[in-house]
Amino acid sequence: MSTKTLAIVAPAPGAQLVPTTIERRDLRAHDVLIDIVFTGICHSDIHTAKGEWGEAIFPLVPGHEVSGVVAAVGSEVTKFEVGDRVGVGYMVDSCGECEYCLAGTEQFCLKGHVTTYNSIGYDGEPSHGGYSRHIVVKDTFVCRIPDGIELDVAAPLLCAGITSYSPLRQWGAGPGKKVAVVGLGGLGHLGVRLAAAMGADVTVLSQSLKKRESAFELGASHFHDTGDPSTFDRLRRRFDIILNTVSADLPLDSYLETLRIGGAMVNVGLPATSSSYSPTALIDGNRILAGSLVGGIAEVQEMLDFCAGHGIGAEIERISADQVNAAFERVENSDVRYRFVIDAATIGAAS
Repeated sequence: MSTKTLAIVAPAPGAQLVPTTIERRDLRAHDVLIDIVFTGICHSDIHTAKGEWGEAIFPLVPGHEVSGVVAAVGSEVTKFEVGDRVGVGYMVDSCGECEYCLAGTEQFCLKGHVTTYNSIGYDGEPSHGGYSRHIVVKDTFVCRIPDGIELDVAAPLLCAGITSYSPLRQWGAGPGKKVAVVGLGGLGHLGVRLAAAMGADVTVLSQSLKKRESAFELGASHFHDTGDPSTFDRLRRRFDIILNTVSADLPLDSYLETLRIGGAMVNVGLPATSSSYSPTALIDGNRILAGSLVGGIAEVQEMLDFCAGHGIGAEIERISADQVNAAFERVENSDVRYRFVIDAATIGAAS
């Protein structure tokens, strides 16, 4: 059985998104029905809706940065009650039995985790994301949003926040550590705030000086223009961690050589083409070139609690449902500071 709800759908690759009605499953014993209040626009929504990341499932309802309020719970749900403030991120199911699920890293589920949209669930049905009025999610994949964060600025934390938080935690960002954040966009601005809150000395590396003042406002102590050929010479062996948030093809050797002995460059952006580097840049300094894929549900909750305790939310621009197509274009033109958030109450309001 299922219930109908309003949503914004991409009917085909590259097509304009339009309001429509979709079906959500009726509550199962461990399900939570959420009245969505806000949904962030992630660049991956745009790539997927345009069919740029391989074959996708259309019609497609994007959105994996969801904040809202519990409207109903299944018969065996004990963790949440009606009225609770909650969020849903990148994934909505996993096997719960493999070594990675048991370790709290459901994103690496051996059976294959189910993403919030563009995925086929274990029941054989396609998943639909958060560009919608309501969503039904298994309780173990729902996180509590602390009272210290407003729901609008919390929504992007469910993807952009955990994407930045997880590698910073894994590689030991904190007092005495020098962290460089490459790029100051939707991911990067949160990377700066989080690293600074962890106690690290934060530097922003950007291709121009346009965002210099913004970097300092977010908590960075240093800013360097990577378009200046002398920058990399001056920064040689400076950083313990580089968090690369951009999807551009970078001169990796130059960046790697700014790492201290044993330092790590962690990539969370997805370039369209393969990147190359010289093994010498790694071997000469025992350096590490790594990647990071979001975080498990327990770590997402840890991140939300950390953000609440440090007054961290995303820098956002609220939009209505009829502005989504224009927002997609603006994201592609880097014309947003720093994350668009859709007011779910406007979905279908004019239809």
